[in-house]
Amino acid sequence: MFRAEAARSTRLRTGFELLELIYHTTVRNLRKSHGNAVFGMVMNVVQAALILVIFVVMFQLLGLKKIAIRGDFILYVMSGVFMFLTHTKALGAVSGADAPASPMMMHAPMNPVVAVSAAALAALYQQTFAAAVIMLFYHTLIAPLHFHDPAGMVGMFVLSWFSGASIGLIFYAAKPWQPEVVGILSTIYQRANMIASGKMIVANMASAKLRNWFEWNPLFHTIDQGRGYTFLNYHPRYTSIEYPIYCALVCILIGLMAQFFTSRYASLSWGKRR
Repeated sequence: MFRAEAARSTRLRTGFELLELIYHTTVRNLRKSHGNAVFGMVMNVVQAALILVIFVVMFQLLGLKKIAIRGDFILYVMSGVFMFLTHTKALGAVSGADAPASPMMMHAPMNPVVAVSAAALAALYQQTFAAAVIMLFYHTLIAPLHFHDPAGMVGMFVLSWFSGASIGLIFYAAKPWQPEVVGILSTIYQRANMIASGKMIVANMASAKLRNWFEWNPLFHTIDQGRGYTFLNYHPRYTSIEYPIYCALVCILIGLMAQFFTSRYASLSWGKRR
């Protein structure tokens, strides 16, 4: 008589409860990096701005400015840097999400789907905020920005995030087995994308031999396609939108299968023996 009657659960109610849980977990992921949420977002913007400045200086020193697409040079660099950052940050956030045997998973509503979704959404929010703030400052204080197709450019930005999160899901599923090894492999992939993403070259101007080094990478396709939507006089001929979509879907399928297998054997004792 002292027990509250639980309301009858429906699929719609369960779906809204799941979305609410993902929202609160996303907020937690945004706040856990720094005690002050505002200062944490500002530091994220500063980090993105510093990386942008470093690449601008690198382009100048290496003499790569002459092969850039005709138009705003800073916008050309932004189109590569922001997609690179959202891809690698999403991968790192998903691969580092709470594992099946972590203390957070001991709470009944929590599950790996919520942890992965929240980590990916938090990374997308941070990188979108940083890119928007930097472009707003550049547009207001330095020179006006013009996009040939803003919707397509945003779509490639989101696709860069989606492909990074899907690859991170594979690392996330494998991490409970060998955390140190998987962590190293994840870091190597993120660092390798500094060059392997192809953000420093223009696909239409590169030789076939050089393109072969980058065509396997979905980020190379999203960056090149994004530049096609950004600049009026650039039309990508050697990349496609379909490849990163198919690659992301295959990675999600592999990651979900691996995660299902891992969750059957994951145990707190794995962490104790290391």
